[in-house]
Amino acid sequence: MNPTTNDAAGYHAGAADSVYARIALRFLPLLFACYVMAYLDRVNVGFAKLQMLNDLQLSETVYGLGAGVFFLGYFIFEVPSNLLLHKIGARRWIARIMITWSILSMCTAWVSTPLQLYVVRFLLGIAEAGFYPGMLLYLTYWFPAHRRGRMVALLTAGNPVSGMLGGPLSGFLMTSMAGVGGMYGWQWLFILEALPGILLGIVVFRHLNDRVADAGWLSAEERAMVQRDIDMDNTSRTHASIGATFKSGRVWLLALILFCIIMGSYALSFWQPTIIKGTGITNPTLIGILTIIPYTAALLSMILMGRSADKHRERRWHVIVPALFAACGFVVCANTAHSAVLSVVGLTMVAMGVVSALPMFWALPTSFLGGAGAAAGIALINSTANLAGFISPTVIGALKSMTGTLSSGLYLVAGTLTLAALLIWAFIPARLVNR
Repeated sequence: MNPTTNDAAGYHAGAADSVYARIALRFLPLLFACYVMAYLDRVNVGFAKLQMLNDLQLSETVYGLGAGVFFLGYFIFEVPSNLLLHKIGARRWIARIMITWSILSMCTAWVSTPLQLYVVRFLLGIAEAGFYPGMLLYLTYWFPAHRRGRMVALLTAGNPVSGMLGGPLSGFLMTSMAGVGGMYGWQWLFILEALPGILLGIVVFRHLNDRVADAGWLSAEERAMVQRDIDMDNTSRTHASIGATFKSGRVWLLALILFCIIMGSYALSFWQPTIIKGTGITNPTLIGILTIIPYTAALLSMILMGRSADKHRERRWHVIVPALFAACGFVVCANTAHSAVLSVVGLTMVAMGVVSALPMFWALPTSFLGGAGAAAGIALINSTANLAGFISPTVIGALKSMTGTLSSGLYLVAGTLTLAALLIWAFIPARLVNR
């Protein structure tokens, strides 16, 4: 069906575009800011590592496990969290997530033993469980499929933006705050970067609407048009129940594909500062500034990829090509350990690939998941796949401790990204997702 005919009678395409632009303007800036803070609080341990390992006498293996154990708590509570969001509303649940995770992230400043690091990171995963899939689910309440690709890309742009802002900010805080109040710079990093998340949680509670029917800032006719678009979009979905979702081989296949992509995403997030430091650059501020380059390129590529996917109604190759590009970037990084310029080139390829592939991936499951099945399916795929966030830093850290180099771990991640591309090409039919 032509997408313009999905809008309610009496609304031509231009009027519908105007309504959806207003919806995007109301929610996307806030959700974007929340995602920036979520990702920053999740991975700033990668920058803190540059100092805290020496200060606390921790090994690379302990760091890898501490970074990754976050995702065990995330995995356990992801599906229940998303189902609760679907039941009680995004406003309350996303606000709760943001406030609790920010407090726990702040607590990382006072860890002093490996066990304390593991416990805080595990609890942080529990607190944040359901956040990103919850926001993806929230977008399905407001945007039909043919309008959602660009919205997901704009939301997920918080990933590279957090890297662009977080790198220089983290480096600056670690350098300038060292010794203030008798604390290390990395301690102030955790404390100061957690505060905005608490404030944003309060804003979310006051500002979000749970349903289209609650949007008093839209006219009755506009609310009816949006709701009809969403209802018509849901009629084409094949997995609307929780039971069908858990039994679907396609859902589990997509979880495996996302797992492979996330292996690359967190290899970048947790090890990028270490890769740059390995070229001989040791100043945390300069390392932070250099991370701007990969994430700036990634932001541009993500936006362009989202527009292209929506324009051409093509989803599969918009994931396959970025995944393969990122794999090539990891191979470059593995072979240029002593060249800062070439390492940054490789990291830029990685960032452009994985950051573009992730939002494009979510067009695949949301094309056939609907209703409660969407809440459960999105959470199931995301939680299972995010176990890669545990395995990626843990395995790479162990390999680095054994071999003294990151190369073997980077080759491993390049292989998982290649596998993701092959699985999509071989097993995800275009007719299912290209709409």
